[in-house]
Amino acid sequence: MTPQLFVDVLLDAVHDTLELVPFLFVTYLAMEALEHAAGGKTERIIARADKSGPVVGALLGALPQCGFSAMAGTLYAARVVSAGTLVAVILSTSDEMIPVFVAHEQPVGRLLAIMGTKVAIGMVVGLLVDMVLRALHRAGDGHAHIAELCEAAHCECDEIEGEDLDASADGTAAGAAGHDHAHAHGHSRGSRIWHIVRSALIHTAEVTFFIFLVTLAFGLVIELAGTDAIGHFLGVHPFRATLLAALIGLIPNCGASVAITELYLAGSLGAGPMMAGLLVSGGMGLLVLFRTNRDMRQNVAITAFIYVVGVVCGLVVSGLGIIF
Repeated sequence: MTPQLFVDVLLDAVHDTLELVPFLFVTYLAMEALEHAAGGKTERIIARADKSGPVVGALLGALPQCGFSAMAGTLYAARVVSAGTLVAVILSTSDEMIPVFVAHEQPVGRLLAIMGTKVAIGMVVGLLVDMVLRALHRAGDGHAHIAELCEAAHCECDEIEGEDLDASADGTAAGAAGHDHAHAHGHSRGSRIWHIVRSALIHTAEVTFFIFLVTLAFGLVIELAGTDAIGHFLGVHPFRATLLAALIGLIPNCGASVAITELYLAGSLGAGPMMAGLLVSGGMGLLVLFRTNRDMRQNVAITAFIYVVGVVCGLVVSGLGIIF
């Protein structure tokens, strides 16, 4: 490997990671604020969101960036969104497909057909996942588990609660001294906001560093292998190509979706394998899920399920002779 190649991959990894930072920070900031301000309303919000979550998630995932998949992974780890919503977002996320199509000046109708198919699959599969989990009484307890993320990150978010109680007690003891009470209340609010922001920053920094390392590693592997080698690896047999394209799509790096799209546009990959690879190519969503969700068996099950969905849909597209 030449030094220039390493520098190029390093810069790409930094760029891809930095793009996610605003999404991650806003997500953690909102979660912390929800945890400490919404109180009993949180469960009602989650209950309402579960019904339409996959529909909204699939539409957001179609936007030309992978930030929403990272947000979905984080929100699911805290049980703020349902498993169906997470699946819908990942299946509809296009990662780098859209920029590649635009760069090759492909017809807009062709691009919209692929995106529309991914969104429709994301919605249907996401809604079915939630429906089945509810029927099996495995949809969760209906409570957000944001505090568990704090415990895992050791960010001492619970200090907010303690300081609020102390400040409240001081304010009550002040009693007749209204000015002192107002000052204590103001201090409490400022302290609470600072701890919420600090917690969000800690979570964001930890996940960002993890994403950077993995992105750099996979970027180096993809660059060393090359698109030609990947194309040869996929082969021409539809069934084998579908299985392998979906496997490559799981790689949490934009290079995977770029390679799949380039091979499809070059005619080296059929519509079925292309659809399988791009369905599972959900940006950094699964990577963030593995970093934030403690239940590894659950993470593996979700990943395996998404892979199976991608393969099945790819085989259906090939079997029906659909051409985009």
